[in-house]
Amino acid sequence: MTKENNERKKKAFALRLHPKMMEALEKWAADDFRSVNGQIEWLLSEALKKAGRKPK
Repeated sequence: MTKENNERKKKAFALRLHPKMMEALEKWAADDFRSVNGQIEWLLSEALKKAGRKPK
């Protein structure tokens, strides 16, 4: 597998959220024209950048 293919592969995992938190994420994602998954990925990416821990 090439490096490019490896970077595209995503690992799936279960995430348990409080229903109110999920509702807030769904609304925020819709406001930003993203899926909830895309919104969570964006939030994590931003948090990693802010902490100086985002992989290159």
